Amino acid sequence: MKFYRWVCLLLACFIIIQSTAQKTGVTILHIGTPCSIRGMSIPSDNVIWVSGSNGLIGKSTDEGKTWKWMVVKGYEKTDFRDIQAFDSLTAIIMGVSNPAYILKTVDGGLSWKLVYTKNLTGMFLDAMDFRNNKEGICIGDPIAVGSGGRKFFFVLRTKDGGETWQEEPLYKMPPAQDGEGIFSASGTNIAMLKHPDFDYAFVSGGTVSNFYLIGREGKQNKGCQIPINQGIETTGAFSLATDGKKNFYCIGGNYKNPIQVYDNFYWTGDEGKKWASPSVAPPYGYRSCIQIIGEGKMVACGTNGVDICKNSPNNWSSVTKEGFNVCMVSPTKKLVFLGGEKGKIGLLKY
Repeated sequence: MKFYRWVCLLLACFIIIQSTAQKTGVTILHIGTPCSIRGMSIPSDNVIWVSGSNGLIGKSTDEGKTWKWMVVKGYEKTDFRDIQAFDSLTAIIMGVSNPAYILKTVDGGLSWKLVYTKNLTGMFLDAMDFRNNKEGICIGDPIAVGSGGRKFFFVLRTKDGGETWQEEPLYKMPPAQDGEGIFSASGTNIAMLKHPDFDYAFVSGGTVSNFYLIGREGKQNKGCQIPINQGIETTGAFSLATDGKKNFYCIGGNYKNPIQVYDNFYWTGDEGKKWASPSVAPPYGYRSCIQIIGEGKMVACGTNGVDICKNSPNNWSSVTKEGFNVCMVSPTKKLVFLGGEKGKIGLLKY
């Protein structure tokens, strides 16, 4: 009888372990659309928007079960690398360059209104972020100014939900160093803040990778170098996440060598004075996007896989080697979606 009980107990433990192991993974919801997804926005658990190459926008209103794909008329060749959605009807998309565009829909994507355009040498928009449904920001690569050719980061602001955009005066922006730029890999390298002194933060990459805190009116900017992999144009910080408690998490690497695992993730809790890296296991390669998905929990994705940390940024584990460009968490943090090449959309179970 005792032996039988022990067998039952071991069997129960095995089932529990197996069920726990099966909780973490990625389910592919859609693939086969000719679109490299870089932008994603989740205004509610039910509604997910994605954007990418070939002028394509995707939308689901049933938690990703079914998808409607739309080509933005007149912008069939535009690469929309970021999107900000407010509900199932209202969204803003960002076309990167030649020229750069920002468009808005209020009818679920049936029609789009051009709200900003700029055709300028070196113009390349990289990412957007919104503090609420009115205040938003868009950042682009550094632009050369004057006969000396000194470069400054290009920033746009909106205070009316993206109906109009104003270019930020260059004197408010820090000058870029030689070879420094911003990556448009996932639309997540800039974050608007609720900090009393700083309005927003962003990260850069290339020959040098920096972390910037832009001061509110009357406050000074701060900037510092991140000890992340850098030095050539394909390296640096690609994505930034913040928990609103002075903690900032920067992730990246070298997108031309995605299997490199060293110096690809750092975080700071004191506005960049000190930086820490994982002491146990780092993310498993180049990662283009990082998201906070719960207390002490984060997910990161890149072209060679998806990783998760469940209780500490010091210890990451691989979820899948399936590649994705962008990941986003729903407002309730119940659902995490991922987007990648060929219109690939995944759902993370964790």
